[in-house]
This record gives sequence, structure tokens and C-alpha cells, in this order.
Amino acid sequence: MPTEHMLSPGKDVTTTLSRTTCRVKRFLGDGTQGEVYEVDLAGQSVALKWYYPHMATAQQRSDLEALIQKGSPSVGFLWPMEIAEADGIAGFGYFMPLRHPEHRKIVELMKRRVKPTFRSLATAGMNLADRFLMLHSKGWCYRDINFGNAFINFDTGGVLICDNDNVVVNGASIGGVAGTPRFMAPEIVCGSGLPDTQTDLFSLSVLLFYILMLHHPLEGRRELTIKCFDLPAMTKLYGTDPLFIFDPCDRSNEPVPGYHDNAIAFWPIYPEFLRALFTRAFTDGIRDPQNGRVRESEWRAALSRLRDSILYCQRCGSENFYDSDSLQASNGKPPVCWSCRGEIQLPPRIRIGRSVVMLNHDSVLYPHHIDPDRMYDFSCAVGAVTQHPTNKSIWGLKNLSDDRWVATLPDGTVRDVANGQSVPLVIGTHVLFGKSEGEIRA
Repeated sequence: MPTEHMLSPGKDVTTTLSRTTCRVKRFLGDGTQGEVYEVDLAGQSVALKWYYPHMATAQQRSDLEALIQKGSPSVGFLWPMEIAEADGIAGFGYFMPLRHPEHRKIVELMKRRVKPTFRSLATAGMNLADRFLMLHSKGWCYRDINFGNAFINFDTGGVLICDNDNVVVNGASIGGVAGTPRFMAPEIVCGSGLPDTQTDLFSLSVLLFYILMLHHPLEGRRELTIKCFDLPAMTKLYGTDPLFIFDPCDRSNEPVPGYHDNAIAFWPIYPEFLRALFTRAFTDGIRDPQNGRVRESEWRAALSRLRDSILYCQRCGSENFYDSDSLQASNGKPPVCWSCRGEIQLPPRIRIGRSVVMLNHDSVLYPHHIDPDRMYDFSCAVGAVTQHPTNKSIWGLKNLSDDRWVATLPDGTVRDVANGQSVPLVIGTHVLFGKSEGEIRA
């Protein structure tokens, strides 16, 4: 028997502000709060979320009206556009932009149905942190960061945030959504706190750990001692007695081979600066919710740095990461590829201000790298590593911007580098990009 939905194809639905009538095209999916449909709104396909009767409360409608009036905090949010009503159907819903099909559910990553590059994952994490930073900077909290509320383009790292009807003014949570199990902050699990930006930060850290490690940060040896994974057990593991699986001071909840293999495999691949942030998020961030949690801006900076740290193994081609802390600790001994265990030959790198970008065969510079006034702007390439057209042994950094660069070679020669021209990747070369200067290093 076919499933009966609240709305059927061909049903007319009306916007409450512009009084525009649109027609339901097809059912897309459902969740705990309602059903989602594709509708035709003035010739444009958009999504319509229609609430179950018990969720269509006056408070929910009031919250929606406030969100619609204030508008989306940033690109990447499938933000409520207008409230919808339908003759003969109780309750209401709201319109939002339709999700692009190339943006897929994060659970597909957890089930290994997709195998994105580390660059795509780092980019997705950076974009997630950026989106929630924009949301929080408007004075709002999301309340329910989890697998189901974000979609990722696993080719590019693009991110879309959905279910934005959960959003409320920070500190205004009295009832309604409190979060999703495994993502909620310990104080919410214990019942001693309500959702706010601080609990959002914890949930964001859990989501980022899942994306990069394919595992939960609190599920280690202690999980294996649980005979019945009921509410009291979950409350203890995630609420009253949480312990990071890589806590440097307490190894009693460390991951166990054969059960937590993803965490064991992925944790050592990442550079120390990223592992240190996760350690802080799940040690200080648990003990001191108000002051110990990692901010969205810190995650954004660390994950953009992670992108720039990518280098390739010359033997197997696997992505690895430049880790200056490990290099220093090993007195400069070349790193070993996590995949084939071969020794990695480090490519040249360029230091621009405090940033270091590995100059691989496919490396690209963006405004983020060379213009301090355009941080986290990855909208267009301004430079790219290229091979000499006739001498394949010579590599350079091509100027793709409209601005003139000035290169100073190691012998003191000064050369203008116009659009389309390249700076040779010679160690000791300095490049003046305009507002910043870079040095090519070994």
C-alpha cells in the first residue's frame, strides 16, 4: 500500500506574505518535525516543509516569522523564505531553497558510500565552521547540529545547512528542540543546561570529528563495557562521565583495535595542530563549557591551514599533511606516507605572513592567501603552480590575478610578474603580492 502523505501532488499551497499560489510537485522525504516536498513557486522549484499537526505550534510559527524577517546570515543556508498555508489542510509549513542534488547526506560518508579527498573534507569542515560563525555572530543559536542538518558536496567541499527552523535567538531556548543524541553537549544530556551557542560549539566539534575521523570522540573502551545501550548508559557515556578517546591524561577510554579502527587509523594522519584542537574541544571543552570550547573561528582557521598543508606521496600519490611540529620533533627527518609507508619528499612551500602553503603540482592561491582584507575568500584563483611548457623540469607560480606581482630572486634580480607570467619555484625567492609578501622555502 502507498504511504499517505499530508500533501499530494497537484495540491495548491499559498504563501502568506505575497499570497502567491504554488503547486506541490512531489514528496521528497520526512523527519521528526514534518514532511518535505518539491513545489513550483512562480516557475521556480523550491522546497516546502510541512509540519506534522503536533509540531505546527504558535511558537514555531512566531520563530519562523522572525527568521524570515531577519533573513539568512550567510550563503549556504536553506533559509525560510515564506510561510505556507493550504485550504483544507490543518497547520502550516514554510518554503526554502531546494537542495542541489550534488550535496549529499553526511551519513553517506559514515557508511563509506563516498570517498572524498582530504582536501574536500577539510574544505567542508572549514565551510561548516564559517556558516555557524556567521549564524552565531547574528546572535542566534542552531540547537541541533547533527548528520541530518548539513549536506556536503564531496567533490568540492561545498556545504548547505538545512532545517533552519530550529534556529532561535541565543538564550531563548525554553522548550522545543534540544539536540540529537551523540551530538548534544554533556550539560544538555545531564539536564543541567539548555541549548545555546556554547552547546552549538560542542556539537560542531563532534560533527567535525565524525567527518575527519569517521568516529565519535567519546566512544572508546568504555563503550565496550556497556551491556545494554539504554538511556542511563548513554547518559553516563555522553553526559555525566564523558571522556575523550585520545585524552592525553586518561587512557581508560582509548579506542580498541577491531572495534574503533577508523579512529585509530585516521588520528595519526592529521597534523599536531589539528589534533591539539580536538583534544582541547573534548577535554577543556567538557570540563569548562563556558570558556573551554573551541570557537568556530578557530576551526575555520585550522581547517583552512589543513587545506594548505596537503602534500602528495611520490610513490603512491596519497594525500598527506605537512606537520611542522612533527618535523621539528624528528630533527627534520622526512615524514613517512601513512598509506604505503614510503618516505615523502617535501615539495617547496611558500610562507605568506603567518601562513604556509605547500606548492604541489596542483596548488592554487586565492585572495585568502595574499590579501589580508579578504580572509577566507576562495571565490577565484589568483595564482597556480604550473609546469614550464617546454622544459617539464621547471615549475613556477603563475599570476592569475589582475594585479602585478614583484619577484626578487635569490641573486637579487627584481622582476615584474604580470597576469599570465610565472615566478620560478626557486628557494629563497620573494614575491610581493601587493598587500602581502611571500617567500619560497624548501
